[in-house]
Amino acid sequence: MGGYPHRIKVRGEIMQRMDVRTNVKIPVIILFGRHDVPPQQGVTSNLGLNGAFINSQSSLPTDSVVKLRAHLPQMGEIVVDGKILRKEQAGVAVKFLNPDKNMRHMLWQYIKDTLPEKMTCPYCGYDNQIEAERCRHCSLSINFTSEAFLDIHEEEIKEKWTNYIDTATAELQGKLSDIEKEIESGSAEPEKTYTKIVNATDEFLQKAERFELEVGNAEIIKNAQINFRLQTNPIFSKSYCINRTRTWPQGYQGDYKTLEGIYRNIPLSEGIGYYLDLFSLNAPLAVAVRNRIKRLEEILRAELHKRKQPSLINIACGSCRELVGLTNEIRDSQAKIICVDSDNDALAFAQSRLTYAGIDSQIEFRKYNALRMFDDELNKSEFGKQDIIYSVGLFDYLPTDFLIKMFRALYNLLNPDGKLIAAFKDAARYKHHGYHWITDWDGFLQRKEKDFRDIFSDAKIPEFAISEMREDTGIIVFYIINK
Repeated sequence: MGGYPHRIKVRGEIMQRMDVRTNVKIPVIILFGRHDVPPQQGVTSNLGLNGAFINSQSSLPTDSVVKLRAHLPQMGEIVVDGKILRKEQAGVAVKFLNPDKNMRHMLWQYIKDTLPEKMTCPYCGYDNQIEAERCRHCSLSINFTSEAFLDIHEEEIKEKWTNYIDTATAELQGKLSDIEKEIESGSAEPEKTYTKIVNATDEFLQKAERFELEVGNAEIIKNAQINFRLQTNPIFSKSYCINRTRTWPQGYQGDYKTLEGIYRNIPLSEGIGYYLDLFSLNAPLAVAVRNRIKRLEEILRAELHKRKQPSLINIACGSCRELVGLTNEIRDSQAKIICVDSDNDALAFAQSRLTYAGIDSQIEFRKYNALRMFDDELNKSEFGKQDIIYSVGLFDYLPTDFLIKMFRALYNLLNPDGKLIAAFKDAARYKHHGYHWITDWDGFLQRKEKDFRDIFSDAKIPEFAISEMREDTGIIVFYIINK
C-alpha cells in the first residue's frame, strides 16, 4: 500500500485514516451531471472502500459532486457518487458518497484480493505479525481475509466517529457553560463574549462537517444530529431564535414568524441567549435572507413602475413584507395581487399589516396549497392568466421532479411579456451544517447553480428567457423568467 499517509491533517487536527487502500490502476469515467461538461477519463492510482485517487485532468473545483463509473476485473461495473476533496497536479482525491451495501461488498472483494500478503497496519503504520487479528498499536481489525471483516470495519468506523462527535459536543458544552458563568458573574465583556461563542460554535461545526464527510451514512448522521440537539438543548434553548428553529411551533420549517424574526434582526433573549440570538441572526444565510426581501422589493418596484393594472400572484406569501414598502407603486399601478399561503396565521398577519397600509382592496388573501399549482388547467380555473408570478423561499423546499412540473405550469400561466420570479439558495455559497446541527432546519435542499439551470431546462423554459441576479452576499440567486 502506498501513496497515502496513515494519518492526515485536517484544519489543524491529526486524524487517523479509517480506510484500507490498494495501489491499482482501474480506468474510470467521471460524469459531472452538466450539459456543458463532457465525461472525462481517468485512472485510479489507489483505491479504497471510502474513496480513490484518480489520475485525471478534472476541470471541476474542490467540493464538486461527480458520478464515477468503473469496471472491476472479475467483479463487474460499479457506479458511485463522489465528492472531489482536493486537486493535485496528478489528479483528484475523491470521497465516495453513500455507496450501497452491495457496491461496498463488491469493492471490498476486489480490494482484498489485491492486497500484499504482508503489510503494515493501513490505519497507523504499525508492523504487526501476519496472523494478527487486530493491530497491537491501534486495536483496529486487520484480518482482511475474514468474511466478517467488512462488517467489523464498518462498526469500528461508526464507533470511532460517534466518539469523535460526542467529544466535540462535550467540548462545546463546556465552553458555552464557562461563557455563561462569566456572563452571570458580570465579568463578561460583550464583544469578547460574542467572539468566544462564534469561535466555539464554528469549531464544533468544522468537526461536524468532518464527521459527515467521514461517516457518509445519512441515517447515522441524522441520528447524531438529533442526539447533539438533545444534549445541547439546556443551553441552546435559552436562545429564542435557536429554540424556535429547533421546535417549529407553527408546525413547519421556515414559517413566517421565524422569518419575521430574521427580518427584524433584534435579539429577544437574555444572558447567554442574547449572544446566541446574535450568532443566529448574523449567520451568512440570515443576512442573505434579509437582503433577499430587499432585492425582491426592488425587482417588483421596477415591474410595477412600467405596468398598468398588472395581475400578480405571490406564492407561499408568508408575511408579505415586500409589499409593505410598495404601497405607492401598488396603488398607482392599480395592481391586483393574489397572496397564497396554506397558513391561516400568516394570511391574517399579512392582511392586518396591509390593511393598515391602505391597499387591502387591491389584494386578495387566499388559503391555498401551493403544491397544487403544477396543473395547467387547475391553475387557469383557480387564478387565470397572470402578469407576474413570484415566490421566495418555497422552491428550495420542493423536490426536483415536482419543481420541474411546477415551473412548467407557472410559466404557462403567464401572459405574454409576463415574468416568473424565483429565488434559490446557492449551496456553493454557504455552509449548511449549522442549520442541520445547531438548529433543526434541514428542509431546504442543497442545490447549486447548475441544478437550477437544469430544472429550468427540463421544465422547457427557453434559456434566452432567463436572466439572473443575486442579493449582496451572493448566496441567494434570483431568476427572472420572461414569457
